Amino acid sequence: MIMANIVDQDQQWLLNCLNATLDTNQDIRSFAEASLHQASLQPGFGAALSKVAVNKELPLGLRQISFHHISVILKQFIKKHWQEDDEFFDHPIVSSDEKVVIRQLLLFSLDDPHGKICTAVGMAVASIAHYDWPEEWPELLPFLLKLIGDLANMNGVRGGLRCLALLSDDLDDTVVPKLVPILFPCLHTIVSSPQVYDKPLRAKALSVVHSCTSILGAMSGVYKEETSDLMITMLKSWIDQFSIILQPSVRSEDPDDWSIRMEVLKCLNQFVQNFPSHTEPEFSVIVTPLWQTFISSLKVYEASSVRGTDDPYLGNYDSDGAEKGLECFVIQLFEFLLTIVGSSKLVKVIARNAKELVYYAIAFLQMTQQQVHTWSLDANQYVAEEDDITYSCRVSGTLLLEELISSCGEEGIEAVVEAAKKRFNESQQDKATGSTGWWRIREATIYALASVSEQLLEAQDSGSTAFSIGDLIEQILTEDIGTGIHEYPFLHARAFSAVSKFSSVISQGILEQFLYAAIMAISLDIPPPVKVGACRTLSQLLPEANKGVLEPHIMGLFSSLTDLLKQASDETLHLVLETLQAAVKAGHEAAASIEPIISPIILNMWAENVSDPFISIDAVEVLEAIKNSPGCIHPLVSRILPSIGPILDKPQQQHDGLVAGSLDLLSMLLKNAPIDIMKAVYDVCFDSVIQIILQSDDHSEMQNATECLAAFVSGAKQDVLAWGGDPGSAMKSLLDASSRLLDPVLESSGSLFVGGYILQLILHLPSQMAPYIPDLVTAIVRRMQSCQIAGLNSSLLLIFARLVHMSAPNVEQFIDLLVTLPANGHENSLAYVMSEWTKQQGEIQGPYQIKVMTTALALLLSTRHAELAKIYVQGHLVKTTAGITTRSKAKVTPDQWTVMPLPAKILALLADVLIEIQEQVLADNEEDSDWEEIQERDQEYNQHFLYSTSTSSYSRPTAEHLDAMAKVFNTDQDENYEDDLSRADPLNEINLANFIMDFFVKFSRSDRTLFDQLSQSLTQAQHNALQTVLNS
Repeated sequence: MIMANIVDQDQQWLLNCLNATLDTNQDIRSFAEASLHQASLQPGFGAALSKVAVNKELPLGLRQISFHHISVILKQFIKKHWQEDDEFFDHPIVSSDEKVVIRQLLLFSLDDPHGKICTAVGMAVASIAHYDWPEEWPELLPFLLKLIGDLANMNGVRGGLRCLALLSDDLDDTVVPKLVPILFPCLHTIVSSPQVYDKPLRAKALSVVHSCTSILGAMSGVYKEETSDLMITMLKSWIDQFSIILQPSVRSEDPDDWSIRMEVLKCLNQFVQNFPSHTEPEFSVIVTPLWQTFISSLKVYEASSVRGTDDPYLGNYDSDGAEKGLECFVIQLFEFLLTIVGSSKLVKVIARNAKELVYYAIAFLQMTQQQVHTWSLDANQYVAEEDDITYSCRVSGTLLLEELISSCGEEGIEAVVEAAKKRFNESQQDKATGSTGWWRIREATIYALASVSEQLLEAQDSGSTAFSIGDLIEQILTEDIGTGIHEYPFLHARAFSAVSKFSSVISQGILEQFLYAAIMAISLDIPPPVKVGACRTLSQLLPEANKGVLEPHIMGLFSSLTDLLKQASDETLHLVLETLQAAVKAGHEAAASIEPIISPIILNMWAENVSDPFISIDAVEVLEAIKNSPGCIHPLVSRILPSIGPILDKPQQQHDGLVAGSLDLLSMLLKNAPIDIMKAVYDVCFDSVIQIILQSDDHSEMQNATECLAAFVSGAKQDVLAWGGDPGSAMKSLLDASSRLLDPVLESSGSLFVGGYILQLILHLPSQMAPYIPDLVTAIVRRMQSCQIAGLNSSLLLIFARLVHMSAPNVEQFIDLLVTLPANGHENSLAYVMSEWTKQQGEIQGPYQIKVMTTALALLLSTRHAELAKIYVQGHLVKTTAGITTRSKAKVTPDQWTVMPLPAKILALLADVLIEIQEQVLADNEEDSDWEEIQERDQEYNQHFLYSTSTSSYSRPTAEHLDAMAKVFNTDQDENYEDDLSRADPLNEINLANFIMDFFVKFSRSDRTLFDQLSQSLTQAQHNALQTVLNS
């Protein structure tokens, strides 16, 4: 054993340097830091640093002050100088002899009595083990196992367990199977001996069990028999021990008890997820203790967090950095219950008691006193935690309810509804008896129902349930409408939010009551959370509101929302803008009268928040809603242009974000604008937009300016050349812009939207672009070869696909052109383009993009051009390794692919499209079959799909089915601005399924020999998809 308890000269110098780095004098600090850096480059520094770190003879105060700095420096030293092939390595490398000294010094200091120092030593050991273990440090694990088995050295047990827990991140499938049979009995002894080992130690032992079981679970996919053999002999004894730990009632103010239970739940989670068939026979042992833990933890949670002032351990951490708190424990409890409910083998255990489970789960959803306090003071925090999936007990509880319904179906729905009714009735009784907390359980009940609203509504629409969710919701929500808003703001906020979720099953009269109540709430001096809920209700109800009911209140609503805008900030500002947008759309006809009032306010808000992408986008969307209202576009443009023109004319003088934001605002004005508006915008801004593209280095400015140019070309078409008086000069400006955007030296982000811009040029200015196609192709290839953004490459590949279509019926000529053009590292541009195209085809998104690129591939293959057969492209992924793909394995064995002839690859890609369409058909049919009722309009719609091609020259029912799916496929996409730009393209009219099916039929008939030859490379699934077409 190597010890260094005497403070020698080197150690004293290091201590002096470390203390000097804390000096208030900047010069002294800088000199000390420079001295340490120079010392770190000398042989022996690591050993000297380690000696100081583990020297127990130093005064404790000095050790703790110094050790924080030492641990950081030592960690950096190991990262930089330990292994040459590491990405962070910096010369010099630590010698082998010095490594031995450092390893031994640290290893024999794992029993340090001071927790933080022991943890830091363990971290240093784990850092070294990442590089040296097991090959260069085989004695590490035997030493740790001996350490945790030494009852005479509890500090050593603690240090060994901490180190094992830190090492667990680097365990893999080569180590764990050998380690578990030796390690688990040691850990079991610790966990099962509460009279010897304290709860923190036992919890740490369980954390190591969890890590090893996780690795075994990951291995079980490949080594199922081996991992099962390992676990089956130990599983019963562990579950028996878990039962003992979970059996007693949860105690208040005992975070060590919560921690050990939490580790038990984590281990059980792994057992159930990875070894369900072995866990199921033993699971009955755990059910009663688990239920006892669940029920008793609710009592503690309600007393401590719901009714109490706060969880006293919230935000506290132990010496290892693990959070200690009641809520963390409850969240882990919900996570395990979630795993049980999601297990087909174990869910039946829960299903028998589903109503009780939901009943108690709803109580866990009550707002805590801490949440009431925080959300009352900060409405932004309330909105943020409502909108985002945060780490909380409430969110975990709702996830359990969702999974229960998914797994148990009608029984799960019945459980939720019955439990909600029971909790609502209890809240009524509590209210009648004067209990001050009655509103909490009612708010939690509404929150629970709203969290599973989609599943409840689907069940009711299907007719598979006997209850009326609408009646239940109306009963609960109308009980308190209009009363007690100041006393119970969160209850009213929740009721408003729930109305927006269940609006489809609430009667029109009740909806109008809530609509009116929400409009009034916006105008009253009431707590902010209520206004938040009112905004949510208005955003949902306004689009479908009865115009007659809304009309008397619309001007007052605009006034209230405008006032609310002045008070809002951050998260609430987003919500108010969203509500205002809905109000503008709902008050369509009234918008013209309020445009002079609202537009300036929104424009000022946009200008103040232009650097905040979320708020500025919301503001632009409100302005767009105003623009689209009758009689508003001309005054709005007249209001905006005089301000935007000077900004774009002198972009260098503007503050960050203003130019890019102005260009975004300009694109909105141009979208679907009448020609006189486009001309007015052109006169003020066109030249400035061109100059920004040519001169700016700001990527956001370049992207937004590119979108503006695309909108000009798409909307004005040939007029964009004539408006400036010199068509040739205007065309040159457009080409100069494309040249800058396609510059291979330009960072990819600046070029991001060039694909959409060029697409507009070739679609709307085809004759003017024709002479430049060869130069354009060369520039696109160069841009693609330097590109680092997949989305940009995809958009440029779309240009090639569109050019293929434009060259039809002489596609061979376009192929010949590509063959004549060079591409760095490839035979020619055709070889490069097709190599990239075939790699990315499966990742293409958007109905237009898929349609254009898929049909272009078919056109290319139809030519049977000789150059296509000369090209070999990436084929199928080759699986080269089994087991877990660790970081080291991924480095030495990257993915490997076969190569295949281009024509065969194209045929396979086209077959994949058929498979995708067919799978979508089956998925939609299965979804429909889940419910007994289908709305009449859907029946008519689908019937139209199924028989729309009945007049085809081929009688192919399956093909008609695929054709039907193609239409569903095309309409199942969200509209966006790029869709607007491409909507005018006649290729949108192509029926994708019919096109591909006709292609396969004609291609196979015209050259059966070639077709059969190419088909040999297809998978069985691809063959089946083709046969669906060819044999029909």
